[in-house]
Amino acid sequence: MKDLTKGNPYKLIFLFALPVFLGCIFQQLYNMTDTVIVGHTVGADALTGVGSTGAITFLVLGFVNGVTTGFGVKIAQCYGAKDYDGMRHAIGMSFLLGGIMTVVLTAVVVPCTAPLLRLMNTPAAYFDYAESYLIVIFSGIASSMLYNLGANILRAVGDSKTPLFFLIAAACLNVGLDFAFILGCKLYYHGAALATVLSQLLSGGACFVYMFVRYRELRVSRADFKWDFRLAGGLLAIGMPMALQFSITAIGSIFQQTALNGLNDAYPGAVTAYVAASKIDAFATQTFVAIGAALATYVGQNTGAGEYGRVRSGILAGMLYSVASAVIGFGFCYGLCHPLMRLFLKSESSETVTLYYAEILGYGRKFLLIQSACYLLLGVIYVFRNTLQGMGKSGVAMFAGVTELAGRALTAFVLVRVLGYTGFCFSNAIAWLFADIFLITAFLLVNRRRKKAEAPRVPAPASPAA
Repeated sequence: MKDLTKGNPYKLIFLFALPVFLGCIFQQLYNMTDTVIVGHTVGADALTGVGSTGAITFLVLGFVNGVTTGFGVKIAQCYGAKDYDGMRHAIGMSFLLGGIMTVVLTAVVVPCTAPLLRLMNTPAAYFDYAESYLIVIFSGIASSMLYNLGANILRAVGDSKTPLFFLIAAACLNVGLDFAFILGCKLYYHGAALATVLSQLLSGGACFVYMFVRYRELRVSRADFKWDFRLAGGLLAIGMPMALQFSITAIGSIFQQTALNGLNDAYPGAVTAYVAASKIDAFATQTFVAIGAALATYVGQNTGAGEYGRVRSGILAGMLYSVASAVIGFGFCYGLCHPLMRLFLKSESSETVTLYYAEILGYGRKFLLIQSACYLLLGVIYVFRNTLQGMGKSGVAMFAGVTELAGRALTAFVLVRVLGYTGFCFSNAIAWLFADIFLITAFLLVNRRRKKAEAPRVPAPASPAA
């Protein structure tokens, strides 16, 4: 457990973010392993089908990540205020709410998989691969809920290293299961999804076992699971806006994917190129994810302790690290685009790839260069959105997702029709810019109102005696 209310903010945020970053990289590695093995064993069509599910997967699993991150913010605030009884009760209620959400989500999304893919105009060549993969992933929502809840509880009390260790173990297990299921058992893309679900389930279970053994303050009792409507409302008041924010952002991504699917005839192989390029982009942007996670916990603890001056210092540290991350991310994409694209795609893996291999590499490079040139806009989102979330203003932060949705809808319905694939490549940057304008304005207003509410009231002068 780590108290982030004392010490140098720059050092604290860096040291907290580093294990989160390494964990994110390992998570991307085993996601990439799924894609590479599927692409080289089943073919480019299977790779594209599995990869094109990213927006739908983010819609559901992003909701899970968001709601559990919100629960973690509440727990961090209790920890910062040294309210350990309240913290344990919040953990117990998080378990109950997470279980209810798991049942509801699984019952809703599994039957909706095929209709949603059809709504997105998923090309017939990729449809069966995408549907089969998603059904397995969504049937295992419980494993994602378990891991994210455990990891966010540990991060809330300042332990960002333990989730990293279990995530590394999960990554190694996932790779082993990939080879066993995909190559050994010939389950192919079904095996890739099953390996992801099982490795996450075991990692999540290990988080909770370690948490209860290692930290006495986190050991919940039966009384902590007693239903409390007020506490449940408080958790949901932070968690649901964060969950909806992820889902709203995902809806914008679905618009993008739908627009791109519609370009597949005019730009043969563009969907395949995007699937491969997006995996590279995900690597380059994990620094921002780590900075955001560190800020949410840092700001949550300092808000709970009433240390608002340290919150401002945390924002400055986050922006400094975001500038450095944007420069490094652009260099990564510029220098490694073609070698990594070739890692995913063999020139003979499908008829489309064989015929348009050079064009596909060009589509991927174009997307990555435009995307990475605008990474600082993404960094601003993570800094100010996670700061607002840590302050307990996740409802305000949620509307940043609405502005991103507006930006992506604009590009999907207008810019893509005018500029084609180039318009698609600019879609994320436009969405990020919309969100940045809203988030910076919202933070300034929230901070101004807080200062005004805390300003000491000067008593009115006494009226002179008659």
